[in-house]
Amino acid sequence: MSRATTRALSIAAVLALPLLAACGSDSDESDSSGSSGGDGSSAAADGTCEYVAEGDAAREVDAPPTEATLTEPTSAVITTSNGDLDITLNGDTTPCTVNSFVSLAEQGFYDDTPCPRITTTPGFELLQCGDPSGTTAGGPGYSFADELSGDETYGAGTLAMANAGPDTQGSQFFIVYGDTQLPPSYTVFGTVDPADLGVIEEIAADGDDGSNPAGGGAPNTPVDIVSVTIG
Repeated sequence: MSRATTRALSIAAVLALPLLAACGSDSDESDSSGSSGGDGSSAAADGTCEYVAEGDAAREVDAPPTEATLTEPTSAVITTSNGDLDITLNGDTTPCTVNSFVSLAEQGFYDDTPCPRITTTPGFELLQCGDPSGTTAGGPGYSFADELSGDETYGAGTLAMANAGPDTQGSQFFIVYGDTQLPPSYTVFGTVDPADLGVIEEIAADGDDGSNPAGGGAPNTPVDIVSVTIG
């Protein structure tokens, strides 16, 4: 195994480790390989999605509809306490992931929630959000399958789902603000406007409290999601 591959797998484990409880899993181990059609759910060829009840919700919401309605690129805005992030959601390539994100946004799941983790290690630069409990362990009370092509990369501006192994997606996601080396195990469901990445770069420049044993921690400059607006 090459040094680059070893580094990528190590970083993947770091990202997955704090999320073992995010979907209410009882497992003590995490497989970061990523796949579709496991115990979580699947995206059917006819556009239907499956969301499996799992664990306790960090904030009570209804499960998304099983039919994905946004199947084209769709604009949205993540309004944070530090500035707006204009995003494009990949409804054409990841309809079930976008379907879940939009459902949670429209139900106010993400409103007034902290982004509990930032990492600043070169090759691993991201902001992790989407957990109302602010612990990196909370989820929406359901899980669903990855939507992976195997060609995913995680350059600056990537919007991707965090997970605790294959088909364990829930509500948590991460925004890449600098080059981040990961294997293609995390669903890329959108992009952030490059012009807005300065919002996160300023937060990263102030560092973190080092509280996360797997790397990074709470941002020294707190950042909250105020709301998510679709369209």
